[in-house]
This record gives sequence, C-alpha cells and structure tokens, in this order.
Amino acid sequence: MKVSEAVSRRISVRAFRPETPPQDLVAGILEAAARAPSGGNLQPWRVYGLAGSALADLKARVAANPMGEDPEYEVYPANLWDPFRTRRYQNGEELYASIDIPREDKPARLRQLAKNGEFFGAPVGLFFCLDRKLGAPQWSDLGMYMQTVMLLAVEQGLATCAQEYWARYPKTLAEVLGLPDDHMVFSGMALGYADETAPINGWRSARDPFSVWGALKGWS
Repeated sequence: MKVSEAVSRRISVRAFRPETPPQDLVAGILEAAARAPSGGNLQPWRVYGLAGSALADLKARVAANPMGEDPEYEVYPANLWDPFRTRRYQNGEELYASIDIPREDKPARLRQLAKNGEFFGAPVGLFFCLDRKLGAPQWSDLGMYMQTVMLLAVEQGLATCAQEYWARYPKTLAEVLGLPDDHMVFSGMALGYADETAPINGWRSARDPFSVWGALKGWS
C-alpha cells in the first residue's frame, strides 16, 4: 500500500466489529510507529493498550461516572473563533446527519457522545501519554507518533478513532493504567476492524482546499 493511499483511506471510525486484532499485530504497529520524528529524538510518547477484561473494567468505570472528572487540559480554546468554530460546527452537523440524529434531539446526541466511553465498540483501547514537564513541541511530537500509528493501522487492515474525549478521565485512567504521577494522558484511540455496514462509517469529513490555508512562494 502506498502512503498516499493510507492517508486517503484513514478516517475516524465510530463503529467497530467485535473481533480483537492479535496482540503481536498491535504491538508491531506501536513499535514501528516509533520511527516517527521527535525534536532532539526525545521520543516523548508513553503508550498503553487495553483489551479484554482490562478494557471492560475501564468501560465499567466510565459508565458509572458519565459526567467525567476535571480535565487536565481543554481540548478546544474558550470562545472558539472562525474559521475554526464554523468547521467544528459543520463537522458535528454532518456527523449526526449521517446517523439521522437531528440537532434538536439532544438525548440522542448525548447517547452518541457517550459511545466514546465504549470506544465505539472497538476491542482495543490505546492511550498516549507524556511527562507533564514536557512542552508544546513534545505534544506535537506525540501527535506525529499517533498519526503514524493510524497510517500503519490502515496498512494492516485496521481502523482507528483518535479520542481526546479521554482527557475527561485523568484520575480513572491514571489508576487503571498505573500511570506514574509525573505523566498525563493526552489522548485515547479506538482500534479494531471497521464495521463497514454502519452508516456513520460511510461519512467523510470535509477538508478546505490548499488555497484557503496554504501559500507557496519563490517558484518562477
């Protein structure tokens, strides 16, 4: 598979089949992704994977505390401005439209949001953590590692959904993962085989053209 094909095929999958990918396959993806770049080769990532009873235990804890905990960081800035506000709004509207949930049906939207805590049915949950003392550049490095994981998963016939939703459960995750006190969770990720029959997986989020956000200078 070409890299360009993996980039094109990668989407945030929100419905998975129940079968669990082999442990060796998951471990191989996570290890191969460590070729991702990081400034000074700090390799700031710390990664945990849960499946089976370990994942079921986490899901039960989340179900018992649906409101979550005080997050360690805000996923979006307060009073989000355009064009970012409009992009986020349109993305949400299109996602819910793909599963026939109208804007006024707040309970149905909340039920869909709660599926994050179930990893959308994925049999593997991954967590990406880093030392609290590291800064924004290392958060960027961790993002590049996660993207590499997602592209390698596509190559292996797997699907993913990155989930900053898990910033809502810092205490629970620290306990379940055995996370050192000096580390924090940046993001989770659902991993498994996509349910190709689920309508929500047939939806594709939009991208603005290069002319909106990019410029090239110096070419004749």
